[in-house]
Amino acid sequence: MNNSFRKILTASCLAAALAGSTAAASPSYPTKEIRFITAFAAGSASDIVARLIAERLQAALHQPVIVENKAGASGQIAANFVAKAPPDGYTIMLATNTTHSANPYLFKTLHYDPIKDFTPIAQICNFPFVLAVSGKLPVSNIKELLAYGKKHASTLSYAYGNSTGQVSAAAFDKVTGLAATAVPYKSSPQAMTDVIGGRASFMFADLASAAGYIQSGKLKLLGVTTNKRTALAPDLPTIADAIHQPGFNLAAWVGIFGPAGMPKPVVDRLSTEIVKIASSEDMRQRLTRLGAEPTPEPAEKFGPFVAQQLTIWGQKVKEAGIVPQ
Repeated sequence: MNNSFRKILTASCLAAALAGSTAAASPSYPTKEIRFITAFAAGSASDIVARLIAERLQAALHQPVIVENKAGASGQIAANFVAKAPPDGYTIMLATNTTHSANPYLFKTLHYDPIKDFTPIAQICNFPFVLAVSGKLPVSNIKELLAYGKKHASTLSYAYGNSTGQVSAAAFDKVTGLAATAVPYKSSPQAMTDVIGGRASFMFADLASAAGYIQSGKLKLLGVTTNKRTALAPDLPTIADAIHQPGFNLAAWVGIFGPAGMPKPVVDRLSTEIVKIASSEDMRQRLTRLGAEPTPEPAEKFGPFVAQQLTIWGQKVKEAGIVPQ
């Protein structure tokens, strides 16, 4: 056996041994249940989307996908938990612009980095936010709300349970000169309850969590935060047009992350399955009925989007005049 042939044979055997070793050390993902963390309470828009995704992802991966609500601190509790989890694909998170776009500008101290501490997996959808008031409040449009606010300046307040609601309301309050009192809540459903009960004057909410109250007449919608009317509520005017502020344009985004450092094959598997789920006609219809605009994108496109949104929301928070807590 000449030296050249011996070297080739040796290299081939070594490669085969390494391949066998790698296969033995890395069983096919997943082999156990996946924890799917949400940053907000049950009944919130993100919770509803998480459960829709989890049900279908479980079927696709043939392993349990368990949704866990870790609400509080504007999503920081959930984000901190996932950022510190092992990057093995068995702990993932359904996150929003609250945790990954706005929080870095709303809080002086944040115990996670929205870019460095996470692995982007897939984008799911956007949620246009709407200006909502109690069905009992004697106003039917934004002009009437502003007039009502001037007459009841001492008692006017707005509720919020997430960053989109906070930034939208603060921006609206600032540009209209209402000077309403901001009232924070742990979650959007709690804030909505107090608006319905008259303990807060108005709020900005997503259509998903507000839908039932709108249909029952407990809430009235006055405008939408996007710069164009949404197909989800075509008769609803934009806030931008109503207050003559073309730059008023805010919508919430929803996506899925894991901890930083996840293996690429695991990310690719999750991203492929989740985008397939979010792109299906059944899921698109479900999201639309919830008041969401489907925007499924894989990991390689979702990552740059998150970085871009971090800059955009920083500017929006600054324009709203919000002082970091």
